[in-house]
Amino acid sequence: MNIPLGENIRRLRQENDMTQRALAHHLRVSVQAVSKWETGLSYPDVALLLNIADFFAISLDALFGREERNL
Repeated sequence: MNIPLGENIRRLRQENDMTQRALAHHLRVSVQAVSKWETGLSYPDVALLLNIADFFAISLDALFGREERNL
């Protein structure tokens, strides 16, 4: 399963004119952690996912690249 999470984090960060360092500082993680997320070498801890989504004012579905569906 190819999850575009890292790509989405990078896109959102760049759209907000933010450096990896600034995002790392806000989330209280290392710059290396953000870099690894964005390159797909690792994923954020599940406890951080809501913080990331809230920071960018998006849903978790949007963070994971899922389109919302009418059920």
